[in-house]
Amino acid sequence: MKILLTGAAGFLGSHISKTLIDNDHEVIGLDDLSTGSIKNIEQLINHPKYSFIEHDVRIPYQAKVDAILNFACPASPVNYQKDPVRTIETNFLGMINMLHLANETGARIIQASTSEIYGDPTQSPQKESYWGNVNPIGIRSCYDEGKRAAETLCFDYKRQYNLDTRVIRIFNTYGPNMAIGDGRVVSNFIVQALRNELINIYGDGKQTRSFCYVSDLVEGIYKLLQLDKNPETPINLGNPNEFTILELAKVVIEITKSKSEIVNNPLPLDDPKQRCPDISLAKSTLDWKPTIELREGIEKTAEYFKQII
Repeated sequence: MKILLTGAAGFLGSHISKTLIDNDHEVIGLDDLSTGSIKNIEQLINHPKYSFIEHDVRIPYQAKVDAILNFACPASPVNYQKDPVRTIETNFLGMINMLHLANETGARIIQASTSEIYGDPTQSPQKESYWGNVNPIGIRSCYDEGKRAAETLCFDYKRQYNLDTRVIRIFNTYGPNMAIGDGRVVSNFIVQALRNELINIYGDGKQTRSFCYVSDLVEGIYKLLQLDKNPETPINLGNPNEFTILELAKVVIEITKSKSEIVNNPLPLDDPKQRCPDISLAKSTLDWKPTIELREGIEKTAEYFKQII
């Protein structure tokens, strides 16, 4: 297939780009480089089936493609809160522009949504049928509500125009090509540990997350792309093994043999207390489940950061 991938130079986009090229697809990668980096895709730049275009998805883009993977949006609180208006515009206008293109070309489209649409959940694990508990006017809302609006657009375009729109809800993912200082907890902890700096935990550290290694996630995304039948529902992709933030910090310190100490800081507003995906749909629909557990994934990610800090 000829595939348009937005957010191509970001953490996830770079791994998806490589998987698509490795499977002999032709890829047009779009990224405005506001948070992505050319370094993430430099090994692909000269590939005959890969073309990169610096472009802001808030502006319409035209190309004849078979599929669209919309991954354009800052994904860490530090980045998406830096310019919240741009964040929600990227989510909403970017989605509209990609849906217009899909409607014109007949392309299949996958929207990268997020576990953040569940907000601070009142049930766990979170099933796709759960509507969430989101603050619509909080400091995280530009991302949470932007992604929720993008999902609405996908399903409205499906109902109104019969577009093949597919939505994945991505839970915490980590691995090589994460950026230093982007505010994501795994990269923060590993960098702090490798530098023997204080490891900053927000709150008491008892809030939980479920951490999925990037290669597992990309496999699930690729399986959804290849699926013949539209699943008719968003699908959670993540690792259902739940860890507290404090447990994560201790694992990182142990694996990196760090001298870092853990310190507690005030919990940010609207920070979710729990994240754990129910992946029953992913198992039954995609025949997918993650295989890389936390320690192995942290070891691989720490090796990456050792080379760049």
